[in-house]
Amino acid sequence: ASHAIHLAADGSVFEWSGGAPQSRVAGLDGVTAIAAGAAHRLALREDGTVWAWGGNSFGQIGDETTVKRVVPVQVPGLASVMAIAAGEYHSLALKSDGTVWAWGANGSGQLGDGTTVNRSAPVQVRQLSGIKSIAAGWTSSYAVTASGAVMAWGANASGQLGDLTRSNRSEPVQTGDLTGIRAVAAGAAHAIAVKADGSAW
Repeated sequence: ASHAIHLAADGSVFEWSGGAPQSRVAGLDGVTAIAAGAAHRLALREDGTVWAWGGNSFGQIGDETTVKRVVPVQVPGLASVMAIAAGEYHSLALKSDGTVWAWGANGSGQLGDGTTVNRSAPVQVRQLSGIKSIAAGWTSSYAVTASGAVMAWGANASGQLGDLTRSNRSEPVQTGDLTGIRAVAAGAAHAIAVKADGSAW
């Protein structure tokens, strides 16, 4: 059945499945952002902490287990987070210091730690600093640098990393010669970047 989550104006989170009535997610308030993967959900609270619940087979909850969580648990070791993103079975967090952290499935290198080993706790994405925004595809990951370049890593069978290859990358590579990028968004196996002039690539 389909599943959806909704962030209310008061910072509470609601979810429902298969058209069933909405239900408030217990224990969550002061939420500023939400993200959903195939089986897990993420919430960023105004205090900079990240909370997760749902499926956890690949460690995508980030609580150092692979146990499914029916109520939100705080992702340990993460503070001062300013943005979150969720792929199919992996999770990303951008901290205020410009570093990116990742956890969960890593079969295509989508955690960016130089390996293809799943991680049940956050690990820092290699060779990234000064990041201002992030996005997650199904099995790939993206970051926009302070200088307006796009860095990408993970699955690349459809060329979704934009590095002129179809090779998976377990560490970030630059997407083509894009400059002046303001934001990036990702689908299952493609990405879109928006420049400061409003053009989309």
